[in-house]
Amino acid sequence: MPDTVLVINAGSSSIKFALYEASADRPGARLLRGQIANIGGRASLEASDAHGEPLAGTPRFLPAVADHDRALDHLLNWLARETQGTRILAAGHRVVHGGAKYAGSVRIDPQVLDELQSLVPIARLHQPYEIDAIRAIQAQHPDLCQVACFDTAFHRTLPDVAQRFALPRSISETGVRRYGFHGLSYTYIAEELRRSHATCAEARVIVAHLGSGSSLCAMRGGRSVATTMGFTVLDGLMMGTRSGSLDPGVVLYLMQERGMSAEAVSEMLYRRSGLLGVSGLSANMAELLASPHPHAREAVDSYVYSVVRETGALAACLGGIDGLVFTAGIGERAAVVRGRICRELGWLGIEFDEHANETNERCISLPASRVQVWVIPTDEESIIARDALALSRH
Repeated sequence: MPDTVLVINAGSSSIKFALYEASADRPGARLLRGQIANIGGRASLEASDAHGEPLAGTPRFLPAVADHDRALDHLLNWLARETQGTRILAAGHRVVHGGAKYAGSVRIDPQVLDELQSLVPIARLHQPYEIDAIRAIQAQHPDLCQVACFDTAFHRTLPDVAQRFALPRSISETGVRRYGFHGLSYTYIAEELRRSHATCAEARVIVAHLGSGSSLCAMRGGRSVATTMGFTVLDGLMMGTRSGSLDPGVVLYLMQERGMSAEAVSEMLYRRSGLLGVSGLSANMAELLASPHPHAREAVDSYVYSVVRETGALAACLGGIDGLVFTAGIGERAAVVRGRICRELGWLGIEFDEHANETNERCISLPASRVQVWVIPTDEESIIARDALALSRH
């Protein structure tokens, strides 16, 4: 078994992981991936090989796992057995927030860890668990190189005007600004465009990362110039359980007139809104598309409207577009949603191929279309593995 790079994506009750072969200058094949779910309850470990087949002998349920420390202890021990003691060269972590400082991945040291901790107040639903995972691995393997790969870093190229909120400077100067997220996904797509579609990569492109969390990014020459998510991951598009853009006065009304606490409003906006909130049925787009219930149709309609509206705004920022890329779960698999979005954006010069769209082909625009439209599966894990390996060798 070759040397490897471990990729970790820690959430509040789960840890997703992947293991990549470490070749001479870049990550090689992904060897396996999986997750530990339901941390704090009846935790389970699921894993699959490089071909997506379940790994035989994987322990479905784990002994009591109360926290990330125990979960990672189980994971690392299981990996050692599964890979026959192969050496892990580095662990790369998906870290949601890097603030205004980090424009790229960074090797983790005590100072970096302190800076990540300082960002917890603006990313409470993600950052604490990512820090817990870093500390847990550090305690068990103090000499292992650990690398933070930030979802915000790709957007550090945003012009000042795109980052600035119309708030008093005394507030803005404390770090209240547009950061943008899903940057690891956008990094992968920008690099894939350079590899496969060089002309489009250097032009004006909008990438639609449409999944349970959804956002858009306007790129010029592969660099972020505008994006829909802002200070937090709540802004912009309607999502699976998140509201997307909302008049801030609604929050004031709910707190001042309806007596809702900040915690209750947060719970509603993050976990009970979006597709789930409008439909009252599900946050899953496939389930809503299959449902005959009128509220399911209304939720899908609202989602499409949100994407079309925000795409129009980003197209204005770019002065027109030359390419549109769909990625992530909905973007890669929901042909009905892609088709509706393309039809409603026809005014931008999009002419799409119905058959190519329905069969999930890579290019779904017609040859005569002024705007090229692509469906490109994203791979955030490979970006993390690459950066972790590179920084482990410096």
